[in-house]
Amino acid sequence: MADYREAPLATRPKTLDPNEYFNLSPEQRRAEEARGALRANLKRQYQLQLNNPHRNELIEDPALTRWVYARTNPYTHFRATNKTSLLGAMFGVVPLFILYYVFKTDRDKREEQIKAGTYDRKFSLSS
Repeated sequence: MADYREAPLATRPKTLDPNEYFNLSPEQRRAEEARGALRANLKRQYQLQLNNPHRNELIEDPALTRWVYARTNPYTHFRATNKTSLLGAMFGVVPLFILYYVFKTDRDKREEQIKAGTYDRKFSLSS
């Protein structure tokens, strides 16, 4: 834990926060132990079903089912945040304005050169 350096844009994980890790009340410790025991029991039941040699039915993992559903329907579970809005603007809107500016200024410069008679046309279909 001494080698851990905090990232500039992320908060410290709860498991590495000394106040949360060392100063737990007995009620919190009991609650975490109960959650761990429940998780271990569910894992054991799943492993027993998975490794049953006489199994005929499909074993469904509810967490995997929820994950697959969320991956196949991303827009129903999308939440707009500052980060997603910024990324959407940076990759969706800003390139359009940059391309518009580049093409418009290039065309305006070329038109000015054509009007002034200084534009050298390297390829001509009329000759």
